Amino acid sequence: MYRRLVRAFQPPCVLVVEDNADARAAFEVLLRQRGFGVVTAGDGQEALEVLRSGLKPRLILLDLMMPRKDGWQFRREQVADPELSDVPVVVLSGAGQLQRRTQHLGIAEVLEKPIDVERLLEVVGRYCTLQ
Repeated sequence: MYRRLVRAFQPPCVLVVEDNADARAAFEVLLRQRGFGVVTAGDGQEALEVLRSGLKPRLILLDLMMPRKDGWQFRREQVADPELSDVPVVVLSGAGQLQRRTQHLGIAEVLEKPIDVERLLEVVGRYCTLQ
């Protein structure tokens, strides 16, 4: 199933990892309307499965607070895998004190929820130039 998804999207591609279905759908619609290829995952475990199936996104938008495998667990596994470690991650979370709580994750940026749409688009645009 994931291989079919991977072939359907050519870079630029954003992997949105978010457990809230409404938020995940909103990010997907917003980014697709702006011309970005998007693949979504409902938690860190699903995101790792998608990545290991061959998807090589230019950016991962990662929620931290998720069931099954949260953002911290995802990031530890991502960094430990040489095939996945170079994909930049932007954390999207409402967890509070994000800079302090995420400094050890080696992430590119932090965007606090509720998300400023213009800021999100600016960040995604920096990593994913449209072809």
